[in-house]
Formats: sequence, C-alpha cells, structure tokens
Amino acid sequence: MPKFIIERDIPGAGKMTQADLHAISQRSCAVLRALGPQVQWIESYVTDDKVYCVYIAEDAELIREHAEQGGFPANRISEVRAIIDPAIA
Repeated sequence: MPKFIIERDIPGAGKMTQADLHAISQRSCAVLRALGPQVQWIESYVTDDKVYCVYIAEDAELIREHAEQGGFPANRISEVRAIIDPAIA
C-alpha cells in the first residue's frame, strides 16, 4: 500500500499536553478501527504549529475520510515516492 505524509495545521500544537495528545491519539485510533485495515497510522511528529503524520493507505481519500470523521485538519496529503537515508549515501 502507498505511504503518505499528512500535514496538519494546528496552531499551538507544540504546547499541547501529554493528556491532549493522548486524547487525540485515542480519537484517531477509534476512527481507524471503524474504517478498517486499509488505512493505518504509523507515527506523527508534533512541531510548534503543525503535526506531520505518516500513514499507509490504499488512497488519499481514506486519509481525508479519517480526517473528517476524527475532526482533524488534513491540509496537505502527499504520497511518498521514495525513501532515502544515510545508508544509501
């Protein structure tokens, strides 16, 4: 399945408490369970005003559906075309 990076504009994201992040994660997982195994959350990176999420999904539409049902922004969804790291240098 394709891998996607989702950019979510969330002002003040970096100031969210662990409890806030836990609650958001629980809501996300509940929506994912309802959508089924064709969309999976891998991990997310929280910065000052954005959250970047890595997902595996059949298509970007499933990611949009997850965002709608969970009440999360999905400002940009980009399909990963290649992965590079120091090992390939």
